[in-house]
Amino acid sequence: MHTAVRLNEVIIKKSKEAKLVLLNMPGPPRNRTNQTDPLENPVYRDYPFFTDIQVMIFIGFGCLLAFFRLYGFGGMAFNFLMATFAIQWAILVQGYFQFSHDGKIHLGVTNLINAEFACAVVLISFGAVLGKTSPLQLLVMAMLEVPAFAVTEWAVLKYLRINDAGGSILIHLFACYFGLGVTFVLYRPCLKGGHAKENTSYQSDILSVMGTLFLWVFWPSFNSALTVKGDDQHRAILHTFIGLSASTLTAFALSAMLNKNGKLSMADVQNVTLAGGVTVGASVDMMISPAAAYALGMMGCTACMLGYRYLSPFLARRLRIQDQCGIHNLHGLTGLISCTAGICAILMAREEDYGPSFYEIFTHRAPVEGDPRLQELQKLNPGLQPGLGRTAGEQAFFQVAAVFSTIGASAVGGTLTGFVLKLPSLVSPSDEFCYDDELFFEVPPDYDSPLQLNNLVSPEDSAV
Repeated sequence: MHTAVRLNEVIIKKSKEAKLVLLNMPGPPRNRTNQTDPLENPVYRDYPFFTDIQVMIFIGFGCLLAFFRLYGFGGMAFNFLMATFAIQWAILVQGYFQFSHDGKIHLGVTNLINAEFACAVVLISFGAVLGKTSPLQLLVMAMLEVPAFAVTEWAVLKYLRINDAGGSILIHLFACYFGLGVTFVLYRPCLKGGHAKENTSYQSDILSVMGTLFLWVFWPSFNSALTVKGDDQHRAILHTFIGLSASTLTAFALSAMLNKNGKLSMADVQNVTLAGGVTVGASVDMMISPAAAYALGMMGCTACMLGYRYLSPFLARRLRIQDQCGIHNLHGLTGLISCTAGICAILMAREEDYGPSFYEIFTHRAPVEGDPRLQELQKLNPGLQPGLGRTAGEQAFFQVAAVFSTIGASAVGGTLTGFVLKLPSLVSPSDEFCYDDELFFEVPPDYDSPLQLNNLVSPEDSAV
């Protein structure tokens, strides 16, 4: 009996000590927003999209830009360098404008995805000056372009309130016209007639096509990463795949039609096949039907193909715009088609077709606070937030305003950046060393020699 009493006293004493220790332990960190259930953490929802976009950024763009015979190191390594720097810089700049609360930047996987979108903008613009700039110039270009993009993105989303799920306006158009502004200022008269090293090889073209394939496979993740989860994201994935499939088939057909002897051009395969991913971007999460997505893929591919054939030479010859990778065709022309399709989809969208999810996609068309209609909709969709009460025509007007303001801001920003890159302290490669790795890399002694094929079997040896 006495032993049991002493045991109970020890237990009570120990429990009091434990409570004291728990009381003295530091509490949970302030401003912690983690979900109680770990399975509800956004990492399980967003991280797969993040990894897909990582592959596009570092492997897809890197291989795609390695198409010059003597500039493979530069295309891949400088892409790696710029991407790493741009993502880190974008986390800070975008965080200041969009993800800062109480003086702190709240970091999560969503921030990384947004930063990678900003990085994609930089890499697209890089294509316009590929092979004609130094690593220091490229880093300065990224350092200036990321804030210009972040401010434009913040202003458009905050004040114009547009629908742009696939980034046709804020990513593709901005990147295109920023890059064109830079290359316009960095115009090289000696390259007007071409350059002896401005050519490809069998191996470099294969590597570039590998980059295209990586971009092609993961583009649905790029277009759907930040769409509303559920049916909207489901539509975005399907529409992107359909658009890419249509542009691929159209690209092969047009390449055979427009080339001599009906042969295919690897440049068309590398670039034009991706056009469908851009042209469905602005309307990718809307009910545009699979047929419309297919038609947009064909239209974007046709515009991109004709742009490479006729518009790019005209811009270089008449307007002093040496667009090295043809970003105006793949991102500018197709981006404008995508924006036009998005505006048409907004004008034709009806609540009867979408149901309660109508105001999840077109959030700015939801009734304003205090409107009796809002209370009725919230009974069907409890999570619905008050909107701006815009009509279809008003929303379309703001879409148009966003297109022109984005093009204007990017062109001005790119032009000013070009003047900065021309400063004597940022020494650019001479005309002789353009499109050449030797200036910046330790290269093999035979890197500029034709591929030697040894041990080939002659027709006589192979005869039976």
